[in-house]
Amino acid sequence: MSDIFWIIDKEAERRKKFFINSHKFRKTVQTPFGKETYLYWYELMLLLRKFEEKAGQLYGMQKIRGFCHLYIGQEAVAAGAMTAIRPDDNMITAYRDHALAIAKGITANECMAELYGKATGCTKGKGGSMHFFSKEKRFFGGHGIVGGQIGLGAGISFSDMYLGNDRVTLCFFGDGAARQGILHETFNMAMLWNLPVIFICENNHYAMGTSVQRTSKVLDIYRMADAYDMPADSVDGMSCEAVHTAIERAARRARDKGGPTFLEIKTYRYRGHSMSDPAKYRTKEELEEYKELDPINQVLKTIMDHKWATEEEIEKINEKVKTEVEECVKFAEESPYPDVSEVYKDIYAEDDYPFIKD
Repeated sequence: MSDIFWIIDKEAERRKKFFINSHKFRKTVQTPFGKETYLYWYELMLLLRKFEEKAGQLYGMQKIRGFCHLYIGQEAVAAGAMTAIRPDDNMITAYRDHALAIAKGITANECMAELYGKATGCTKGKGGSMHFFSKEKRFFGGHGIVGGQIGLGAGISFSDMYLGNDRVTLCFFGDGAARQGILHETFNMAMLWNLPVIFICENNHYAMGTSVQRTSKVLDIYRMADAYDMPADSVDGMSCEAVHTAIERAARRARDKGGPTFLEIKTYRYRGHSMSDPAKYRTKEELEEYKELDPINQVLKTIMDHKWATEEEIEKINEKVKTEVEECVKFAEESPYPDVSEVYKDIYAEDDYPFIKD
């Protein structure tokens, strides 16, 4: 190993250990968030976790086909984001989209049916795992092209600015997509036009299987915003509180016509990049260290320490989530597949587009 790579690896290791150790023994502190917020975070994150675990199980049973990217471990990002924005704000993301879609209001039934490719799915069974979408919930995908949604997110925010409303767009992407050229073009344009968009890099450290320190000399991804004079920050993605605070501040800036913000939210996925990834590029010890920071356990600890719920009340939430996941699987199993006539629909806006069918 060359000296330069040894230095990069050692620096990355130092930062990782600092991140882990500084949160491992986190004590209960006075919080500006109340009982209702913590109970909401707990129930939502538990639903996202159990939905994804069930999706992984069903994928192994070949009930779900194609690609499947699970969000397990990253739930605090979705939960913290939802309490920081309004229901009418926009959200767009990449292909690890199940959890964000459910958080944004698409039902577990619709999401599981979409994974099954059923007509009752959120995109009528035509999108599958990577292409969840809901115009009503203002969830604009689910995109399979790495980084492709970055430009689209800016475009959505431009539309809101043009129409004169004060909606904000949350544009999510991973650390791998941060290396795409479209990010630089979009950052420049977003700053030039002062767009109400929050760019969020969910940095789970390994992209599709290559660590950040092996792909860039800039290990703090949020610093990429410096070239465009864009406000940016690094955020603890294992903490709902930290995520909420950062996104709320960025959303306030956007609504006050202060322009875009770039947030690097440092999180961790417990599973591989996709269901086909054995994740041999990291150690079991590292995975276990991050599991000690589990956001669901952190939120539950705060709830119990403040006596905001009894064990019986927590168990009711657990049972409610278990039932919801069981019912969404039943709904997907019993739903019909799309009719063959659907093949030519939802492609062009023109109703009678002259397809060549012979």
